[in-house]
Amino acid sequence: MKRSNFGEKLIDYPYKHYKNTWDEMFERNNRVRPTYRFLYNFLSKQPVEEINKLKEFSMKFFMNQGITFNLYSKKNSVEKIFPFDIIPRIIRNKDWEIIEKGLIQRITALNLFLKDIYNEQFIIKDRVFPIELVSKNPYFINEMRAFRPPKDIYTHVSGVDLIRDQYGDFYVLEDNLRTPSGVCYMLENRQISKRIYPTIMPKRNIKDVSDYPQILYKQLSSLSDKKNPTVALLTPGMYNSAYYEHSTLARLMGVELVEGRDLVMLNNNVLMKTSKGLEKIDVLYRRVDDDFLDPIAFNQGSVLGVPGILKAYKDGNIIIANSPGTGVADDKATYIYVPKIIQYYLNEAPILKNLETFQLNDPDQLDIVKKKIEKYVIKRTDGSGGYGMLMGNSANENEIESYFKKVKKNPSNFIAQPILNLSTSPCTLNETLEPRCVDFRPFAIYGSDGIKVCPGGLTRVALKKNSLVVNSSQGGGSKDTWII
Repeated sequence: MKRSNFGEKLIDYPYKHYKNTWDEMFERNNRVRPTYRFLYNFLSKQPVEEINKLKEFSMKFFMNQGITFNLYSKKNSVEKIFPFDIIPRIIRNKDWEIIEKGLIQRITALNLFLKDIYNEQFIIKDRVFPIELVSKNPYFINEMRAFRPPKDIYTHVSGVDLIRDQYGDFYVLEDNLRTPSGVCYMLENRQISKRIYPTIMPKRNIKDVSDYPQILYKQLSSLSDKKNPTVALLTPGMYNSAYYEHSTLARLMGVELVEGRDLVMLNNNVLMKTSKGLEKIDVLYRRVDDDFLDPIAFNQGSVLGVPGILKAYKDGNIIIANSPGTGVADDKATYIYVPKIIQYYLNEAPILKNLETFQLNDPDQLDIVKKKIEKYVIKRTDGSGGYGMLMGNSANENEIESYFKKVKKNPSNFIAQPILNLSTSPCTLNETLEPRCVDFRPFAIYGSDGIKVCPGGLTRVALKKNSLVVNSSQGGGSKDTWII
């Protein structure tokens, strides 16, 4: 990175924008956006050696803190450091206020949707939502029918993925309402930013994210009528890709981290083994998927969950967050109907827009996608982590043909969306600034006090040049996110 004089002028080295893309820091003429001027002023005074030192420091910090994730393949599992870029993504408070209101609206409506489809199903009777998206949905749990969780809250912890289009407008990419991950990377990114930018951060009134664990604990505790309920976090164990996050969150909340083998059922209550004997759990924040939560109710081969925990939950002897069965609301086929869901339950227009989405079980929509495949990405409705997608603009004829054979077998399992030019953010690569695509996952917690949205989130980065895939499993990294 070259030295440059800061001011209302073009930068003195070529910043090569992606075509037809909104860049977070630079306008098309390479003028620095007003929100970023103070940061650019700081960076422009740093020689490349100093930038390299900061990058090296951040990597050592992640290594020393054990900030890792597990990357799985058919042959083995590899533990990797989560890549971090030192230049933060900055979002104006003006934009954040819209995002926050939109998230509260969206999560409120989806929670009402879950309450409805597991009980009266008015939205189906009124023909607003197709019955087959419930009856054939693998995430719809029949055992949850006619059951209402404490406070009528189904999805307590949410992570909603947002993207920015070429005009700077935010869109919802997907809703994560089961066991959303990434919040600890958000917390650690902020810690390292404080070390990298000790002179400029305190002066900018950047919204704080560090109290997320305390808010999470308070919101989880509020679900119980007990004065001081016992809260625990259930993890699949150390070999899970998000185990670092599970252990860190439990530590920061001051609660026990437990595995299925640490829990026993006694008189229809869930108890954990401690050095002082058995202790009853009142609220369980579970990071175990539905299928593995209870081998009696779901997957009989599971050794990760607790036999009988679903019955204890339905009998009111324990509170589980997030409630089993929430996956039907974040299914990619359900996503298409979220604007209608918001209108139906709240009588409001959606604040945050959806991407145009095609259902491939509709022959006409399938035909549109096939004819212009280079313009679309096809996703499995039950897919995650960037797996199982077809990027029409980069796939060859054989890959496309093979993929559509899979679609033909069960077209209702697939949707298609236009390939958007995700916004880019400058990254310190090759000793200069290079644009890379980013998305944004803010986190919200639903408790007795309503929905609290953490004023920040996880910005994920597609570190491969021209890539749109930001998932860590596909080579992505992250940035700190500053709300100013």
